[in-house]
Amino acid sequence: MTQSSNRIFDEISRLATDAAGAAQGVRREVETAVRSQIERLIKDMDVATREEVAVLRDMVIAAREENETLTARIVKLEERLGQPAGESSAAP
Repeated sequence: MTQSSNRIFDEISRLATDAAGAAQGVRREVETAVRSQIERLIKDMDVATREEVAVLRDMVIAAREENETLTARIVKLEERLGQPAGESSAAP
């Protein structure tokens, strides 16, 4: 009786091991399919890359610094001309 019980348990164990292996294979297949679909969707959406965002950030910082420099120059020029800052010469 114990001999047949061991065989049954061995068969059940082997079956469970095979099922676990098959489940892992299916999981890998699903992960691969989902990953490729997501990558395709992101590519189709034309999302900016990290490098593109970094370049754009640097350009914005440079433009802001240039704007501040030009604003300071305008204020100095207006002071030289005797005009209060913020008023233009074309004002009535």
